[in-house]
Amino acid sequence: MYPVDYRNLIEQMTPEVYRNLQRAVELGKWPDGRALTAEQKATCMQAIIAWGESHLPEQERVGFIDRGHKDGDTCDDPQPLNWKE
Repeated sequence: MYPVDYRNLIEQMTPEVYRNLQRAVELGKWPDGRALTAEQKATCMQAIIAWGESHLPEQERVGFIDRGHKDGDTCDDPQPLNWKE
């Protein structure tokens, strides 16, 4: 999936670096105030996701959606979608 060097880099990343990258993406800028480029933002997001998959429980990872718990094994009866013209 990822090159060996990238995997090693992610595994060596500290929780502090993870939080700093996460904060930079949230704010759209580095701690010194410079804006992240689109490429930097994408690279940071990839690193955040990869690190989270290895080090965080599922419910703490970026992109986790809590689907909650519903009684029973099935959801509500699905209703067909009717398009009106």
